[in-house]
Amino acid sequence: MSELGDMVGKAKEWAKGHPDQADKGVARAERLVDERTGNKYDAQTDKAADAARRSYRADTPER
Repeated sequence: MSELGDMVGKAKEWAKGHPDQADKGVARAERLVDERTGNKYDAQTDKAADAARRSYRADTPER
């Protein structure tokens, strides 16, 4: 696997182990993109953030 692939895998594992912190990072990234694009792609950033959250919360119990 490439170095980038290794880093992505490690990031996914970290997010699964620290979902609350990962949620904060996803929310921050979503806000940043929305601010820089003037909310032009708000629906897309919402969808992407939801997909990201599902990817690391798939195996964790709901709160």
